[in-house]
Amino acid sequence: MSGFSLSSEPFTLERDCNAVMVPQGEIVVLPAGQIGYITQALGGSFTVYVEGNLFRIAGSEADALGKEPPPAIELPANASDDDVEQLVWQQLRTVFDPEIPINVVELGLVYDVSLESAAQDQRKVYVKMTLTAPGCGMGDILVDDVRTKIELIPTVAEADVDLVFDPPWNHSMMSDAAKLETGML
Repeated sequence: MSGFSLSSEPFTLERDCNAVMVPQGEIVVLPAGQIGYITQALGGSFTVYVEGNLFRIAGSEADALGKEPPPAIELPANASDDDVEQLVWQQLRTVFDPEIPINVVELGLVYDVSLESAAQDQRKVYVKMTLTAPGCGMGDILVDDVRTKIELIPTVAEADVDLVFDPPWNHSMMSDAAKLETGML
């Protein structure tokens, strides 16, 4: 989907940096001194354009781009399951397809979220989600991004992300805001 107007902020990597090729999903190391452009900076991660290829760089690697990493997530000491579930949905809204500037919630990719109590005031979170296409090369990367971001929430011991294709995703599952952003409304 290349019809979006993306920014193109130039950068020079300050150190070697782990990155994921888009859409293949292959993990690579971009070397210190590499020059490129940040095309998307959403949800604490970055999509960059380097020598004709797109790569996704996690927020934890932000310093390599000369950027600040995302702030830690805070949760009140007496937080309820509802409070945690609200934070889960907030975190899900920080997961973006590297090629589309819309989060997975607005795209309609998240089918269900549930919480279960675990030992010592910990919780296990279950997420059922899908992809825009079953063969999407970024599927594993998006699932890992969802898991990692949910596990940043205090009291969440584990996030179990189940990738399903029934019902199959279609454009009608997108929020009106996402349809407007993609020109489908």
